[in-house]
Amino acid sequence: MKKFFSAVIGLFLILSSQVNSAEKLSIEKQLVGIVGAISGTVKTETRELKAGDKIYLNETIYAAPGSGTQILLLDQSTFTVGEDSEVVMDTFIFDPETNDGKIVASVKQGSLKVISGLISKKNPDSLTVEVPEGTLGSRGTEFQTIVSKGKTDTLLIGPGKNNTLGMRPGAVLVGNNLGQTLLDNPYSMTSMTKGKAPGQAKKITKNQLKKFNKKMKALRVAKLSPNETKAERKQLRKTLKKELKALGFEKEEIKTIIKENIQKDKEKKVAIKAERAEKKKAQKAKAKAKKQKKKAKLDEGKKKGKKKKAKAKNKKGKKKKAKAEKKKGTKKKATKKKATKKKATKKKPAKKKKAVKKKPAKKKKAVKKKPKKKKKVVKKKPKRKVVKKKRVVKKKRAAKKKKAKKKRRKKK
Repeated sequence: MKKFFSAVIGLFLILSSQVNSAEKLSIEKQLVGIVGAISGTVKTETRELKAGDKIYLNETIYAAPGSGTQILLLDQSTFTVGEDSEVVMDTFIFDPETNDGKIVASVKQGSLKVISGLISKKNPDSLTVEVPEGTLGSRGTEFQTIVSKGKTDTLLIGPGKNNTLGMRPGAVLVGNNLGQTLLDNPYSMTSMTKGKAPGQAKKITKNQLKKFNKKMKALRVAKLSPNETKAERKQLRKTLKKELKALGFEKEEIKTIIKENIQKDKEKKVAIKAERAEKKKAQKAKAKAKKQKKKAKLDEGKKKGKKKKAKAKNKKGKKKKAKAEKKKGTKKKATKKKATKKKATKKKPAKKKKAVKKKPAKKKKAVKKKPKKKKKVVKKKPKRKVVKKKRVVKKKRAAKKKKAKKKRRKKK
């Protein structure tokens, strides 16, 4: 019994492994799309791709530097892989009868440009692109993303709300666990870095647009190269027809699908050109308006400057006149005062002069007489004083002697 159970378990494990391997094979062989255009060296894990090759689910597409490829998916979506890129088709489910399905692609590095197809038209939320910093949710439009070290830049190219062809307005929802940013205006972009919410939507600059276009430069060269003949294009269309037949489409449906796809591409190109032309016109108009405003401001500034200068000159002239008038007034007053002072000074000096003339004469006489008297006194007085002093001294001595004699007498 034990042997029987072990044999059953072994058979079960073998069958389950075979089933799993079959499932893997079926998943690996599940067709996703066809290589439309190619430039340079583009590979998968097992082969080098060429125009017309089939692309299967979970295949990683490697585009070398200066290379690129355009993949046409079964739902008429277009995935353009830029240079130095690594892109994987993780999920592709499509029902051609109802146009229901789901597309999930992941960009590990480089650039991917997406033009949505039937799946997105039926349900705009059914197409998502995963990047290292978060996810990009397409809303039935055309957009491009560039994945670099620690940063992802996303640009909305698709038609806006008021497009002339009446196409569905496009949008891309850029988000991660920390936040979300909706791009709903053509040529608006946002950046997303690790550990941060996506930045706000802003209009792309010329340098940034050059960076996006540079990633797809190799493929543009491939499209315009003369080596791509009409026969090769026809062969690509035939392969697309075969794949669509295999999915159950009829001849008329295939023709209409291809025509619609071509027409949509043309319309989109026309719409983009028209939008660009309108933007250029608007930019030119804005530039002209700015120039006119600047000129008007400069003219106003010049006029104001002239007015200010004129006012300043008038003020200076008035001030100068006022000063001149004040000076004249002060000079006149000064001259009047001087005249009055001169009159006053003319009368006074006459009296002073008379007094001065009389006084010096008296002083001279006094000066002449005094020195003579002093000289006589100086000569005579010392003698008299000495004589007097001697006499006084003699008298005092005589008096003292008399007193002394009297005292002596009295004592006796």
